[in-house]
Amino acid sequence: MGRKGVCCCCAALRPRYKRLVDNIFPEDPKDGLVKADMEKLTFYAVSAPEKLDRIGAYLAERLSRDVVRHRYGYVLIAMEALDQLLMACHSQSIKPFVESFLHMVAKLLESGEPKLQVLGTNSFVKFANIEEDTPSYHRRYDFFVSRFSAMCHSCDHDAEIQTEIRIAGIRGIQGVVRKTVNDELRATIWEPQHMDKIVPSLLFNMQKIEDIDSRIGPPSSPTGGEKEENPSLLAENCFRELLGRATYGNMNNAVRPVFAHLDHHRLWDPNEFAVSCFKIIMYSIQAQYSHHVIQEILGHLDVRKRDSPRVRAGIIQVLLEAVAIAAKGSIGPTVLEVFNTLLKHLRISVDFELGDRRSSAGSATVSTSSKESDERIVQNAIIQTIGFFGSNLPDYQRSEIMMFIMGKVPVLGTNSQSLDTSHLGDLGTRRIQIMLLRSLLMVTSGYKATTITNALPPPFLDPLLSPSLMEDSELRQLVLEILHNLIDRHDNRAKLRGIRIIPDVSDLKIKRDKISRQDVSFMKKHGQQLYRHIYLGCKEEDNVQKNFELLFTSLALTTIELANEEVVIDLIRLAIALQDIAIINEDNLPMFNRCGVMALVAAYLNFLSQMIAVPAFCQHVSKVIETRSLEASYFLPETIFKDKCNLPKSLEKHEKNLFFLTNKIAESLGGSGYSVERLSVPYVPQVTDEDRLSRRKSIVDTVSIQVDILPGNNTEDKVDNTEEITFEALKKAIDNNGLEEQEKEKRRLVIEKFQKAPFEEIAAQCETKANLLHDRLAQILELTIRPPPSPSGTMTITAGHAHYQSVPVYEMKFPDLCVY
Repeated sequence: MGRKGVCCCCAALRPRYKRLVDNIFPEDPKDGLVKADMEKLTFYAVSAPEKLDRIGAYLAERLSRDVVRHRYGYVLIAMEALDQLLMACHSQSIKPFVESFLHMVAKLLESGEPKLQVLGTNSFVKFANIEEDTPSYHRRYDFFVSRFSAMCHSCDHDAEIQTEIRIAGIRGIQGVVRKTVNDELRATIWEPQHMDKIVPSLLFNMQKIEDIDSRIGPPSSPTGGEKEENPSLLAENCFRELLGRATYGNMNNAVRPVFAHLDHHRLWDPNEFAVSCFKIIMYSIQAQYSHHVIQEILGHLDVRKRDSPRVRAGIIQVLLEAVAIAAKGSIGPTVLEVFNTLLKHLRISVDFELGDRRSSAGSATVSTSSKESDERIVQNAIIQTIGFFGSNLPDYQRSEIMMFIMGKVPVLGTNSQSLDTSHLGDLGTRRIQIMLLRSLLMVTSGYKATTITNALPPPFLDPLLSPSLMEDSELRQLVLEILHNLIDRHDNRAKLRGIRIIPDVSDLKIKRDKISRQDVSFMKKHGQQLYRHIYLGCKEEDNVQKNFELLFTSLALTTIELANEEVVIDLIRLAIALQDIAIINEDNLPMFNRCGVMALVAAYLNFLSQMIAVPAFCQHVSKVIETRSLEASYFLPETIFKDKCNLPKSLEKHEKNLFFLTNKIAESLGGSGYSVERLSVPYVPQVTDEDRLSRRKSIVDTVSIQVDILPGNNTEDKVDNTEEITFEALKKAIDNNGLEEQEKEKRRLVIEKFQKAPFEEIAAQCETKANLLHDRLAQILELTIRPPPSPSGTMTITAGHAHYQSVPVYEMKFPDLCVY
């Protein structure tokens, strides 16, 4: 009698492969596989590979019967035999045998016994590591993907069994991935229906990581024991391996389920796990595919734009982390898309913030402030992302981004590509301006252009210095800080921090290079814009100490980076003009502002005199500062910017020795070879087209002298206003309108000429006109003029308490005469 009571005669009649299979099973399953008979079966299978499919089918039949009868000992022996046959046979005939093998593995996975599930998983993993000679075009792993994914979510009451089943499920998924990636039909595993099961299963186990920070770096090298015992660590390594095998065509299918999982489990707030996941993704994928992930995050941000502020802030924080990693490699074509999307969400956030403020005007203030603070979190996250992304770009891309952001800043009266803030009102527009400039400040941080023209091209400089950006103290501060980032190419700004009288500038160890031709050309073309921006910035009533500090730094950096002899003279003229602002006070500035401007001029001229190292100039500046420290310390920055400072009631009674005098400066510089002729011409800010767009008073109204000539009792000069309306009269009116347009164009050309033409040429042209009009000016203006006019085309004028050696080129408006 044979095993299980089968007679020897019947056993002899059975096919040989069945007898060989039966012989490997012992009487008692505890004895394990009969190794001698197993060797015979293996030799037979190798010698007759055409019998493999029958051997596999018979083993599957026995295993199915043993599973149903709960004879698990024989099940283990059957699976061990199958594993050995798989490892020994590699012929093409193994294909049908594999089908029987997978059928038996499926039977084990379907059973409710954890041990059998683990056994089936182990066998499948061994099979996955076998490299087949030829691809299988009909084999699919849909069942195994579903079953292994379900095992990853095991919720068994026994914690040890639960962990064991989850580990088995993760290892099974890892086996499926390895098998299908190495297969010719590997594209099937990347189909969305499979990724939607695999990725969430891995993320579900990764959520159990206790120390998230330890998992945010590049792939680690854990020990084998850690991999087997920790489902979280095993899931993470499987996730890294999956992403590392992703290619261009299937990258999105692997990433999108991550968003679904984070949304479903509400893991954007808090977002520590979301950040950890995307750091793993960015470190695991190939660098050239980074822009795909960034595009997916941007798209998801658009989808969730109506969610709570904290959810949106969490997504933006994830984008920041992804960008931080991608910026070190390949960004791809998504640079402008990233900035455009972020700026769009910045506007949306401001809209939500103002909308909540308006809708809850009469409701509880606590909820309103909470919503506003949440939106501020979103806005700060956007600004931080824009700044970090921009600061990590190459210089050529960064300059484009600077132009792009500047073009989005809403400017009053211009039709540009700026963000639409028409429905936000003045408050919303100001918020957008501030945040865009803050973003621009971060982008420009660390930017080192070879020439100042590259850093401040006209399309960027003009809107940056627009008057509409200077109507708010904070806006002006941001503009000045951006200018500092771009002008300071030798990192001197930190040494100049804070407005003060520097005893010895050489102690600062200022770094500077010789002024290049490109920088000299830039100052000739655009220097007046920079001077004008500083001049008008000093005249603002809402200036605080920080404004004066930034203005001082602007003057100092301009001196270091861009000043030749001609620019030095212009800067001195500007400083004297600022001093006149405080003394004359045509703009009715508060006393603090006037003293602040005086302190600014003192601090800057002290710095400038030491930089150009002209002894006589240094002596004059030092003497004035010493006199102020004794008699009028509120004219010095160390005193005026203290919390408690006694301000004077007026500045008219102060002696001249407290002021910096033009003639003294001219004498000191003239002896050192400087061309000081232009010092006798007071600085007047340049008139620009932007003044007509600004809400502030136009500079034309400030520097022009308008005179009305009264007809007196001369009745012959009176014009009869009653005139018959005829065809000739209408024709004459039309002709007059044409003449007015021509006159406006002529006046514009003349003004432009005075802005850009060399001073010597203007002086020569004005000399003749000044001589002819000398007598008539004395009759019209209530001024005392000291004839004759100087040969440079200027005149000495005394008006009230103000005394000037010369007057600038003013626009005199007469009925039939215009003098420049």
